[in-house]
Amino acid sequence: MALSIYAPRRPGVRASTVPNPGGVQEPSLIRNLAIIAHVDHGKTTLVDQMLRQAGAFRVNQQVEERVMDSNPLERERGITILAKNTAVRWEGTKINIVDTPGHADFGGEVERILRMVDGVLILVDAAEGPMPQTRFVTRKALALGLRPIVAINKIDRSDAEPLRVHDEVLGLFIDLEATHEQLDAPFLYTSSRAGTATADLGRPGTDLRPLFQSILDYVPEPKGDPEGPFQMLVSTLDFSSFLGRIAIGRIERGRVKVGDQVSLLPLGEPGLVQDEGYERNRVTRLYTFDGLNRVEVEAVDAGDIVALSGFETIEIGRTFTAVDHPERLAGIAVEEPTISVDVIVNNGPF
Repeated sequence: MALSIYAPRRPGVRASTVPNPGGVQEPSLIRNLAIIAHVDHGKTTLVDQMLRQAGAFRVNQQVEERVMDSNPLERERGITILAKNTAVRWEGTKINIVDTPGHADFGGEVERILRMVDGVLILVDAAEGPMPQTRFVTRKALALGLRPIVAINKIDRSDAEPLRVHDEVLGLFIDLEATHEQLDAPFLYTSSRAGTATADLGRPGTDLRPLFQSILDYVPEPKGDPEGPFQMLVSTLDFSSFLGRIAIGRIERGRVKVGDQVSLLPLGEPGLVQDEGYERNRVTRLYTFDGLNRVEVEAVDAGDIVALSGFETIEIGRTFTAVDHPERLAGIAVEEPTISVDVIVNNGPF
């Protein structure tokens, strides 16, 4: 009953009403991936196709196009403002997919999301090539050491030049001082509209299997000791009229169960905290992501992305920890919005 109130605010998306005892997932069978793309390069359409081909929808289910764009402005303008979470399962591995904003104006949201993942899918238009927003987010992803996969999308455009764009992306990586490992990123050629991918332009793709396989092979499994004391950084927030604020983030270490008492530490220097006066409460609900559903679970291990409720004062950047081991994680330093202006002497005729 509670979950019907907490159901996600977009058509065709629902939360499961039955706790899932299978919430615990082996870290080796998890991949956490963010998608980076300039506005209108086909990111949301590609995610739609990934969900469909991974079996996230029933055969007879009616699903809107652009299912990841839940905000009315996003649907109207074709942009992504708020990050959303979804997950698919491919050959026994759970792939958490985080859809990041494609506009530099929402850079704060981008930085928080990149802290939850271990790899990024960089989507580039086969005609336009890498654009400013792509450069902005890619720079942050490479600086965090995330492993990239490149998808040169819309190869079915009449003006597509995928080989030129391939070289432009490599040039971008070099300009951004990518490591040798990051420069060795796999390149795929995709059509999000047709739902196809191929690693060889001479062999047209028939589905997205090459993309899924690249994610499994190239994105590393999440680090973190499932047997250690619980630790989680709040990366983003949601709200429910029934449950209040809901924290979303990746569990960095340990396991959390419904009913566990945990501490919520404020922003500060990372490391063990001596003061015991911080807020403590019990976890009232836990959710993981499956397709476009939020699924209620009883426990979640390190490496998975989880939504957690039970605290009224949750804020982005705070750390959840085990009560007997209050070790704070480094908070998220979000850059202030900046406008650059060049002032030069007028050398015109007037």
